[in-house]
Amino acid sequence: MLTQIGPFFSEAFAVLLGNKTRSLLTVLGLIIGVAAVISIQILGKGMSGAVTGVLGTLNDRSFFVFPNSRQADVFKAAIKYTDIAKTTSLFPNIVAALPAGGVQRLMTAGHHHARLSLTSESDIAFATVPLIYGRNLSADDIGRSAHVCVLANNGYKRLFPDGGDPVGTSVRVSERRFIVIGVQGAPTAGIVPTNFGGDVLIPYTTFVAEFLRTRPLFAAKFLVRDPSEIGATEVAVIKYLKSIKNGRSEYQTFDRRSFSSSIDGIFTALTLVVSLIGAVSLVVAGIGIMNIMLVSVTERTREIGVRKAIGATSGQVLAQFFIEALLLSGVGCGIGLVLGLAIGAAVDRFALVAISGVVPEIPWVQSVVIAVGFATIVTLVFGTYPAYRAARLDPIEALRYE
Repeated sequence: MLTQIGPFFSEAFAVLLGNKTRSLLTVLGLIIGVAAVISIQILGKGMSGAVTGVLGTLNDRSFFVFPNSRQADVFKAAIKYTDIAKTTSLFPNIVAALPAGGVQRLMTAGHHHARLSLTSESDIAFATVPLIYGRNLSADDIGRSAHVCVLANNGYKRLFPDGGDPVGTSVRVSERRFIVIGVQGAPTAGIVPTNFGGDVLIPYTTFVAEFLRTRPLFAAKFLVRDPSEIGATEVAVIKYLKSIKNGRSEYQTFDRRSFSSSIDGIFTALTLVVSLIGAVSLVVAGIGIMNIMLVSVTERTREIGVRKAIGATSGQVLAQFFIEALLLSGVGCGIGLVLGLAIGAAVDRFALVAISGVVPEIPWVQSVVIAVGFATIVTLVFGTYPAYRAARLDPIEALRYE
């Protein structure tokens, strides 16, 4: 079988190389279309992955609640810490309820001073940032409202610019003294900051007693036992907070899982729409291939007549022109595949990674399937008719063609 098809491929290559300019212009639209569709697919996946990666340090067991900024009076929606603290007993899925946000304070460590953000934290971290020194807060630290702290990377660099292990040393916040028990590593490198906490983290019980007191909250964060029930828990918390305000206030929630799902859906829809627009150029390119193949059939009418006169069958003539269309679409889709992968990978590497610090996964298999699929469709849809027309030529009429 291969020995029978081989000469067809050799002749098809010779014909296409004999008309290099025409062949190149014919496949150019196919190259651009495939490259555009594949690069858009890669960028869609890359942007979705970058956003998810930026939020990757957030704990799946955590969510935030804050007043809806579009309501008439946001200040009336402010809540008290005592109200959110009750949620741990009202809702079994809630493990801890903490104030979100922090306070700016002048802090001192040795001879170094800096104005940094002081925030509350639980023994179950809201953001999973690895430590480079020491340990995280413990349940014992929370229970006894200990004067200990964990330094985020920015706080560590500002208060200990000379580096080294600061565990065991103290940080003064106004007149209060906190012992450093841990230091977080640098967040994911990128233009977009990924530090969702403050610069200095202390037990939330200590924060409430000494820095929050009776001040109202405009945001709260919650930890849950079962992350699969986080959606229902968010709804219950919002309903509870609205009941405190007699239903006159509106609240919103935020968690990594639902936000990532929303972003994935948005980018998937955008990618599909833009890809469909890019696919229009593939239709145009396919029409161009069919047009050129019809021209080729017309130009080689006498040649077809000679072949049939010396014994070539209609099937052999059909195979010859079908393989020429296959080579045109195959070469165009192959070059478009390489070009699309290169463009998508380059943008991912030099733009998205620089912004988010996260290397998104490139859909190699999906890209190859798209290229092969388009090559097959273009060949079957736009290459079959010219080949069929060539095969149907009457040899006597073809020999008389000038």
